[in-house]
Amino acid sequence: MSEVDAKKLSCLRDLANQLRIDCIRSTNAGGSGHPTSCCSAAEIMSVLFFHQMKYKVKEPRDAANDRFILSKGHAAPILYAAWAEAGLFSVEELLNLRKLNNDLEGHPTPRLNFIDVATGSLGQGLSVSCGMAYVGKYFDKSDYRVYCLIGDGESAEGSVWEAMNFASVYKLDNLVAIFDVNRLGQSDPACLEHDMETYRKRAEAFGWNTYVVDGHDVEALCKTFHDATTVTGKPTCVLAKTFKGKGVPGVEDLMGWHGKPLGDKAEEAIKIIQSKIESTGSHGLCPSVPSTEVPAINMTAKLCEPPSYNKGDKVATRVAYGTALVKLGKNNEHVIALDGDTKNSTFSETYKKAFPNRYVECYIAEQNLVGVAIGAACRNRTIPFVSTFACFLSRAYDQIRMGAISQTNVNLCGSHCGISIGEDGPSQMALEDIAMFRAIPTATVFYPSDAVSAERAIELAANTKGICFIRTSRPATAVIYNNDEPFLVGKAKVVCSPDNAQVTVVGAGITLHEALTAAEKLAAEGINIRVVDPFTIKPLDAETLATSAKETGGRVLTVEDHYPEGGIGEAVAGALSGHSGITVRRLAVNGVPRSGKCAELLDMFNISHKAIINAVKEMIKC
Repeated sequence: MSEVDAKKLSCLRDLANQLRIDCIRSTNAGGSGHPTSCCSAAEIMSVLFFHQMKYKVKEPRDAANDRFILSKGHAAPILYAAWAEAGLFSVEELLNLRKLNNDLEGHPTPRLNFIDVATGSLGQGLSVSCGMAYVGKYFDKSDYRVYCLIGDGESAEGSVWEAMNFASVYKLDNLVAIFDVNRLGQSDPACLEHDMETYRKRAEAFGWNTYVVDGHDVEALCKTFHDATTVTGKPTCVLAKTFKGKGVPGVEDLMGWHGKPLGDKAEEAIKIIQSKIESTGSHGLCPSVPSTEVPAINMTAKLCEPPSYNKGDKVATRVAYGTALVKLGKNNEHVIALDGDTKNSTFSETYKKAFPNRYVECYIAEQNLVGVAIGAACRNRTIPFVSTFACFLSRAYDQIRMGAISQTNVNLCGSHCGISIGEDGPSQMALEDIAMFRAIPTATVFYPSDAVSAERAIELAANTKGICFIRTSRPATAVIYNNDEPFLVGKAKVVCSPDNAQVTVVGAGITLHEALTAAEKLAAEGINIRVVDPFTIKPLDAETLATSAKETGGRVLTVEDHYPEGGIGEAVAGALSGHSGITVRRLAVNGVPRSGKCAELLDMFNISHKAIINAVKEMIKC
């Protein structure tokens, strides 16, 4: 109903002011925080949490609940206060804000059971919300709604507009983006300040149903959020004109208070705000509960059949990626694929052809692509696989970094790695990606070297917690493993181990095949080498590497289609650093490459079988 009785409106106003008081107290107790950014959003939070949203207070992550994402994560105290006032935990607990032994951190993280994703790196919440809303509308087919509160300052981020475009294209009418237009940024006013007309034109230009509203008018907010529920075929944007530090004399709408507790101003501010509260007893407001249930889903995904190749067949690992996805999808309908308009190169199009309704085209907007996947993975609603050229994932590195803090389970397949892609040149060559993902604390890094291991890597990734990165290659390479070869995370394969091997050579992807060619040619000269396929670069099989090194005279040669910094060589050297008598020599792409044929580039940058042969001979001489 759009009409709200006067008593409830009064309660919502009172609760908004109580939320302000909670935030002032908690940030003062913590000695830091953003009370002014909270004060501008107080009425918005009151109306959403105690009038509009449907959720089970004691089961915050119930799949049927409406979702709320605080994109302006620095306003965490007011989100914590809303849940405390709803009854999830005691209001007194708010006074432990930002303390080491408490999960009410400076910005929200899923250490708290009412937080889906970490926010605070601005501009990312709306993409996550898009992923949640897409799942709700097209996969769960449920009536839960998604609300995202965005700061006006963060609306300068391009990722916000990538998300605005995505939501419009897919007609996410279950999504409401609320812009808290409080005029002031951290060090300067926001670029549009209170130019609400320009904000409106921008939102409407992106195809959103748009309302401009007084963000401190509880009745207007109630009506606006109700009206949004009646709109079909468009997402809704609520542009709320607010004032930073609302309700605090000497602070409201003034620069210089961002990220600062009120200190000795707090007591007087609380007294003034309390004087505006009409009812001094319990607010008595209880959130509505969802009207339907959303069932749990099967989160296990296995290949419906094993790999089916002949040894020696030439198959690119990027092709095997698409094949494996289809096999997973046949066994589990909750496996979804997302891509950024590279599906005919990454071979996610194979999945789209098999299951068109489980494929999400995110277009050339990689930050949003990753954010949508993180949202889609929330509350165990899907098993998402993201694919694009590996080099383009660098554009979304902050989303990936935040994904780790968010405890997300997202699988990312980066194709076209290294100089082996050839003529397209350095802008398309991923040469930093292993380093990127090795630095992510929750990441598992797969680097399959043939079609069999690629299919198994995809299967393992689907069932591995955390962020999984699968590095696939453009060139077709020979199948070297039997179809029934078992693979495990963190277990390497010794693929060539003749007697009297003098050097252990570690390669992956294209360089594993170069190492095998080198082994064959060296053997013809009476020099034997052992060749190891690490399979996962993180975690690395240190035990197999150490054993191989010791059995080959302590000589290890790594060769990789990647820059030397942060790649396989450094990973292997680190893993073996605790062992005496082992020397690690590294071959990697030193310098910015150029266009050329694959074989020419491998030679030019000294990661070909020729370079391996020369390096092995030099190591034996020493």
